[in-house]
Amino acid sequence: MSAGEALGDTAFHWCQRALGVTVNEMFGQTEINYIVGNCGTFVDAAGQVRSAWPAKPGSMGRAFPGHRVAVIDDAGRECPRGTPGDVSVHRLDVHGHPDPVFFLGYWRRDDATAAKFTGSQAESRCRTGDTAVMDAEGYLWYQGRSDDVFKAAGYRIGPSEIENCLVKHPAMANAAVVPKPDAERGAVVKAYVVLSAGHVGDSALVQALQQHVRGRLASYEYPKEIEFIDALPMTTTGNVQRRVLRLHRKKSGPGR
Repeated sequence: MSAGEALGDTAFHWCQRALGVTVNEMFGQTEINYIVGNCGTFVDAAGQVRSAWPAKPGSMGRAFPGHRVAVIDDAGRECPRGTPGDVSVHRLDVHGHPDPVFFLGYWRRDDATAAKFTGSQAESRCRTGDTAVMDAEGYLWYQGRSDDVFKAAGYRIGPSEIENCLVKHPAMANAAVVPKPDAERGAVVKAYVVLSAGHVGDSALVQALQQHVRGRLASYEYPKEIEFIDALPMTTTGNVQRRVLRLHRKKSGPGR
């Protein structure tokens, strides 16, 4: 199993080739535990290997049995399939009982607890603060933390897809994408990248990386600026701290 940052199809395929295993990605939060994941195969009580639903490379998976997971918009309405929104889980499970994974609340923070939920008591949903797209089969595709998703030239940009594309380049060890304010477009895509051993971060590599993304994603998604750094700021649980990178940009000025 894999959790924390999005696994991405690059690491997914590497594990299949190099380790001979299919990694099942899973998604949850401290407040609600795991609610979504892949489950390609499992071993039942009799020791038999069975299949639940196959893992799709790059997908977060589907709602684990019992939970009522949906992608919702700012008003709390369920988004059409293929439309990005906030991943949420209903207070009540599929049997109409209170879902037992929920936390009781933030310690002495009633306001923060109330802000975590949306809708009436009967239709109350917990917002995870993570943006994703749900496809026709119910699989979720991670776009990024809701506060990391931004608009550039009117287009909604999720950093996860661009980062996943960048790390497919052989020169890349890791990457993180953040917005850089722009007077004409509101923001442009900026990438902080960590190089693999033996590679040099120069203007030629910047152009190669930009072309690499242009050839695989929409034209507005390629990074207009790329900055090479030694390591990405991470939390103790392995999440990239993009907020730190946004602050770094303000302190250090233009990237290269």
